This record gives sequence, C-alpha cells and structure tokens, in this order.
Amino acid sequence: MSETQVVEKNKCSILGPVMKTIEAHNMFQPADSVLIGVSGGSDSVALLYILLLLAPKLAIRLGVAHLNHGLRGEASERDARFVSALAEKNNLPFFYDKVNVPEYRRIHKLSEEEASRCLRYEFFNRIAKKNGYQKIALGHQADDNAELILMCLLRGSGTLGVSGIAPVRNGKLVRPLIDIRKKEILEFLNQNDIQYVNDATNTQMRYLRNRVRHQLIPCLKSTYNPNIVETLNRLSSILRAEEEWISHQIHHLWSRLFKVSEHNRVHLGVDEINNLHIAAKRRILRHAIRMVKGNLRRITFSHIEQVIVLCEEGPKVGSLHLPDRIRIDRHNTLLKISKEARSLRNSDFPNRTPTNCHYEYRFDKPQQAWIEELGAYLRLTEISAENPPDYRKAGHRVAFIDMNMIEFPLLLRNPKPGDRFKPLGMKGTQKVKTFFINNKIPRGERNRCPVMISRGKIIWVVGHRIDDSVKISPETRRILKAELLLA
Repeated sequence: MSETQVVEKNKCSILGPVMKTIEAHNMFQPADSVLIGVSGGSDSVALLYILLLLAPKLAIRLGVAHLNHGLRGEASERDARFVSALAEKNNLPFFYDKVNVPEYRRIHKLSEEEASRCLRYEFFNRIAKKNGYQKIALGHQADDNAELILMCLLRGSGTLGVSGIAPVRNGKLVRPLIDIRKKEILEFLNQNDIQYVNDATNTQMRYLRNRVRHQLIPCLKSTYNPNIVETLNRLSSILRAEEEWISHQIHHLWSRLFKVSEHNRVHLGVDEINNLHIAAKRRILRHAIRMVKGNLRRITFSHIEQVIVLCEEGPKVGSLHLPDRIRIDRHNTLLKISKEARSLRNSDFPNRTPTNCHYEYRFDKPQQAWIEELGAYLRLTEISAENPPDYRKAGHRVAFIDMNMIEFPLLLRNPKPGDRFKPLGMKGTQKVKTFFINNKIPRGERNRCPVMISRGKIIWVVGHRIDDSVKISPETRRILKAELLLA
C-alpha cells in the first residue's frame, strides 16, 4: 500500500512517540539522506513506512538496503524479493547484496549470529559511503533492548553491555523505534494492512535470544514483574547516561596516562596504571586494546585481568599474547600494547626453556603458581557448573575440566618419551609426539609445551587439547578452570 493510503486511514498514533525519540536524540538533520536497513520483518517494514510518513516533516531522503545472508535457502530469496518489491512500490532506491556467512564465520572464528551481524554492518556502511547516505536507520525496538540486557546479564557483561542498544551510534547509525514496544509496532502494521515476512529462525530455541524472548521474559513477566520490559529499558537508560559520564572521565585519565600512540601500538605507564582504582584500570586497558585492535571482539574479562596481573605481580620484563595477534609487553615501568603482523600461537614458549630441560611442579589445590621455565603463571580455579562460561571464546590457553574425573595433587611437567593421551573427540589414545606432529608444532617448541597430570595420566596438553576423559558433560557439577598466563 502507498504512503497516501496509510495517512488516509489515520491510524498512525505511533508517529508521535517515534518523533519524540528522533528529536530527543537529534537523529536527523534537514537534507539528510537516510539508508534504511530492511530485512522484511515486522520491525524494519514498520520503520520504513514510519519514516516515509515523517520524511516530509524531517526533510530527509530515503533509500532501502537488504543483505541476503543465504542461511535459509528459498526463504532468504523470498525475503529479498519482498524487500525489493517494497522499495519499488514506494519509489525508493534499493541496494542489495548476498554474502557467504559460513565462510566468513570460519575465517574469523565467530558464531553464526556474530558473523551475520558483522557482514550486515559492513554492508550498510559500504552502501552508505558509496551512495552518500549520512545516516543508517535500523529497526531495533524496546523489546529487542530488554532481551539484549538480559543476555548481557546472563553472560556477566559489564555496565556497557547492560546499558543496551544505543539509540545513536557514532553519530551515523540511528534507531528511531528504540522506545517503541513490539506490540505497538504490530498494531500499527495490522491496522494499516501492511504486509511483512516472518523469519522461521525467530522461534528456534537453539538461539539464546529466542530462549530469552519466548521463555525467560514471559516467566519474569508472569511471576516477578509484569512491566519487566519497561523496567529493563529504564535500567538501560540510566546505565547509558552513567556510561557517557564515565567515558568522559576515562578520556581525561587517558590523556594523562598514555606515553606514545603509534600505528598498531600504544605505550602506557605501569606505575600510573597500578595507582588507579580497579574499575579505571579495566577501562583504560580495554580502551588501549581497542585503539590497537579496532574492536574488543574475543577480548574477555579474563584477558584484561591477565594484563592487570602482569602490571601488578608479573615480572618486570614479560609479555602476554591475546587473541587476534594482540601482544602485551612489559618493560619495567612501560607497558606496550601492539598488534603483530603474524600469528603468535607458535611462540607461546619463546626460548625460555632449553630443549633438554626437565621440570615438574605440584599443585595440591586450585591455586596460582609461577612456572619459571615457561615464563608464565598457571592458574587453577574452581567454578560452578550452574553458570558455565562460553568455552568457544576462552582461547587455547584455557582448559575446562570435570573435577569429578581428576584427583589432586596435579603435576605440571614437560613431555616425556612414550607419553600418551586421548585427545578430546578421539576414540583411541595417541602419543603426544604424534599429536605434536599432526598439529604441526615445531620440533623446538615440543619440549617447552607442558602437560598436566592427574593420577599418572595426562589430562591436558597445555595450550592444545584436554584428554577426552575429563571433558565437561551434562552430569558435571564442579569445573576446574586451568589458565596459562604468559608473562
């Protein structure tokens, strides 16, 4: 249906609240060109029609962009055709592309959801830049925000994550529907006979967001707080304002702390970092890594804590290797954060241990110890199985072990001839030497790669693979988290 038909029905009470959000966040300027990301679902289609109605008042020009993720076969093609027809019917420019999500996911080691999101934003930004669009409008709404807040709480995110979806990001990406409830959007579409498509994956419970949407929020609403969505959005608004203030304070701290900022490298003062409150330390280090890396993807709370340990307790000369080739070097009172040109994985134990050196360390309980021959700490901690971490994002120097399958004391030593273990996922045992050969571990690195022993049996080839017998299972109640912290 056309814009005129919608106006004639006079069923557009949603326009006032949307306009209020746009004005509150100064989303558009007169003569802005706005690229609308349209998937074909209810939220993005509603956004398209709402902006069509408001365009004369806002004096903005509109375009439509659709990315085909190709994950749902014919359904994906159907959505693309629907959005194309929608743009044509409303005389709007249409921009389209199709991507290979599985390949991107494999190359960048991301989840399907993360890979899809990265490709989607890359597409929007590319189209906007090429075609002169100042703003990119997306259809996120209040229920989406509440779901994200709960997901961040479940993952143990900081206040930045719990602050939710920003109405405006980088002055370019805007979300005019962020204060509007899903039920209001559906009412607008139904009253005006506006068609949209349904994505079948929105009901699949294998996705955390869907479980939060269809199980957790209804439970919270019926049992604890009937206004849980509004409450979570209020929390988001409060935290977002506080995050803005904290970021302002961190900016002033940063200008005092950093020594040198070069391409792919930042220098900070160790003494100055150590004198900060722990909250400021974490934020400064995250900011520094973001400057070098470009983002904080795959940088976890544990990684930041490792850097803090290096500053406070580590040797005066040492280093850490973080995901995506990020290297942290401490040289006395100077901390250097850089991004290396090549992978750091095969340099985990750099020439600190002679190939003929033999060592053995005993752990009588979960604890942390300095391993001189490796130039690293080994930290053992017990964690609850009730709220397990995301094992996929832990990194190769972290292992999670079923504590019911081991006994203390644990030993850490270098490999010996004849050592065997059963690599996770394999049916039979394999010599450690064969495992090294199959995984292309350089000969000079093999003796420097420690193994962890329980009851005379290898349970972890450190930095590579645990033994299948100690893997986490649905019956696991106590988990041992083992971390190798390079320094």
